[in-house]
Amino acid sequence: MKQQPPPSQDLSTNLMGLPTGLLASACFNEHPVPLHISGVREMNGSMFEMLERSDGLEDAGDAFYKYMMAMFGIDPEQQEEPSQGRRRYRSSFLRLLKGWGWDSNGPEGAVLKGWVESRFGLLPTFHKQVLGRFSAPASIAYVEEKMSSRFHNNSIFCQLDMLYEFCQWALGRYAAPGMTHLTLYRGINSFDEHRIVERIDKKTVVMRLNNLASFSSDRTMADCFGDTILTVAVPLVKVMFFNTLLPIHPLKGEGEYLVVGGDYRVIANYF
Repeated sequence: MKQQPPPSQDLSTNLMGLPTGLLASACFNEHPVPLHISGVREMNGSMFEMLERSDGLEDAGDAFYKYMMAMFGIDPEQQEEPSQGRRRYRSSFLRLLKGWGWDSNGPEGAVLKGWVESRFGLLPTFHKQVLGRFSAPASIAYVEEKMSSRFHNNSIFCQLDMLYEFCQWALGRYAAPGMTHLTLYRGINSFDEHRIVERIDKKTVVMRLNNLASFSSDRTMADCFGDTILTVAVPLVKVMFFNTLLPIHPLKGEGEYLVVGGDYRVIANYF
């Protein structure tokens, strides 16, 4: 039985080569096709040639990490010189992941949601509070944070493009070869961030996830974040990061996956 539908899915253009409405749909999430951000692999052919020579996920992650440090000058030896007595660090995808780990509704979270908006065409449904009209104060505050110059130097969206493409390569090569979906879990205390689109039965719903959301591969860990546990079959092509992808990053402890949103069939168990 269908509930009163929420506002229509907020959509924009994308760089994936498929209609955004399709990318957002439950049908796509149940029957995905391969996705690539236009031009990223073509522009970084040498990196992927190097990755093909890796001996395993750990070796590939280390190679990618070193490539990114050299390409974008974000290792300690390549920090910018102090300007007028203050040291200004170059933006990095690692800084965004660290900020997301502290608070997904903080400035770093806004930049990550803005990247999803730009590449997949999915606008966020929640950032600190439910996002509605573009002229609403909450939406204006989100736009201000996602466009902050504090994080938009050093080609930060290009860094995230490369992270996504490496993640997709690693899933197909080492982490989940031959698979199309992963069963992941998310603990929540309310449905403010994720809207119910359709109620299928007592426990199963179609839910509109925020355009970027954290999940865990460990159901016990998800229990720590809320009384309602969402169990979702997430297509690999909607995973932009997972906790064993890199040798060094700030999200190691929670079995965390960063998942691009849209409409998903979800099993909600209440405790």
